[in-house]
Amino acid sequence: MPNQIKIFKKINSYNKSINVSSDKSLSIRAVLLASQAVGVSTISNILESEDVLNAIKSIKKLGIECKKIGNQYKILGYGLNSFDIKKKTTIYAGNSGTFARLILGLLVRTKKIVKLTGDKSLSKRDFSRITEPLKEFGVNIKSKNNSLPIEILGSEFLKPINYSETRGSAQCKSAVMLAALNTPGITKIKAVSSRDHTEKMFEHLKIPIKIESKKKFDLIEVQGLNQFDAFDYIVPGDISSSAFFIVLTILSNNSKIRIKNVNINKSRIGIITILKKMNCKIRFYNTKIYKGEKTADIIVESSRNIKGINCPVYLNSAAIDEFLVIFLIAAKAKGVSNFKNLGELNTKESPRLNISVSFLKMLGVRVDRNKNDIKIYGNPNLKISKTLHMKNYLKDHRVFMMSCIAALSFIENGEVIIEDKDSINTSFPSFLKILKKLGAVIK
Repeated sequence: MPNQIKIFKKINSYNKSINVSSDKSLSIRAVLLASQAVGVSTISNILESEDVLNAIKSIKKLGIECKKIGNQYKILGYGLNSFDIKKKTTIYAGNSGTFARLILGLLVRTKKIVKLTGDKSLSKRDFSRITEPLKEFGVNIKSKNNSLPIEILGSEFLKPINYSETRGSAQCKSAVMLAALNTPGITKIKAVSSRDHTEKMFEHLKIPIKIESKKKFDLIEVQGLNQFDAFDYIVPGDISSSAFFIVLTILSNNSKIRIKNVNINKSRIGIITILKKMNCKIRFYNTKIYKGEKTADIIVESSRNIKGINCPVYLNSAAIDEFLVIFLIAAKAKGVSNFKNLGELNTKESPRLNISVSFLKMLGVRVDRNKNDIKIYGNPNLKISKTLHMKNYLKDHRVFMMSCIAALSFIENGEVIIEDKDSINTSFPSFLKILKKLGAVIK
């Protein structure tokens, strides 16, 4: 079958409740921390996407016993640095930057060389931002051009470091925190505020950690060489997956959706803050705290009178994976929207800032760009009345899903052909199934 879909009809109005895929960031972190805990951890509702399944396959290859029973994964850990690594071990991260960077943090004491590889897209991404601090711990790392494949050989003489993270990368911060687990003494981190899932899991597992939040950054201290017990964890829904349905509903006529049990950690809901500032109808219901993470049902309604925004830069990190669809809202808004300092988008699975600008122009939207700043001139009457063909974007799952949302929201008398359907398997295998449940016609 061809790896493409065709959309030729705008979605009809709907009023539905859905569950989206489980949170990928939490799924990967839970798997990795369970591999280092003492005893059997039970993780339920894991996202069974390619990224997470590659993480599970990898810890098995590193000697960790992991069994699936029903909707639960049972992971038996023997504590810190308990991987049983054989000679010439190669682990494959697929498309997952999160897993690739975090697993390096757990391999800082390996006595045998481990080779880390990834797919074509991940192999183009820069890993120097994590390999450099790991070298400071005393780890031996080899790579060409600061990218995958990487060979890592740990050290028995690790020393704690003082690390400054200036880009707002939760992956890099988390990798250093995981390296600190196996390092004697106190590792100190000064980090621009970003996703704090790892910090919350450390706190829940009673791993010694101190966190002091300043206005523009966090100060984190991790005390190393402290074992922690196995745990039970139920993974909530993913806000990044929810974003596509939030935006589709806002842009559709007379529609309403309830997305159940979604992680609304404050470091992840930049999209909600931004869209509310743009006059979109979004609210939380049934809010709870689950093991440090806030969850809720997200209720969204079609929104008229969407207005442009001067997007505050401090929200960039909390919305970094959602800007592709935020730009679609800006394209339909009244007035001009300004977004600044978005260079981090080009370090993702594909150069997403470049792609977004090209895609919006393809739709007929005026976009001005100055390096990493863009200005989008909204058009409330935006329509697709021709054939568009989305292809050749390094199989980026979010580009594929963004293209689907744009087609279902704007199409009138045209047709949108979207390549790389299989890319959604990395993060959201049920995406098209849920769209069809809402009434989308997809060939």
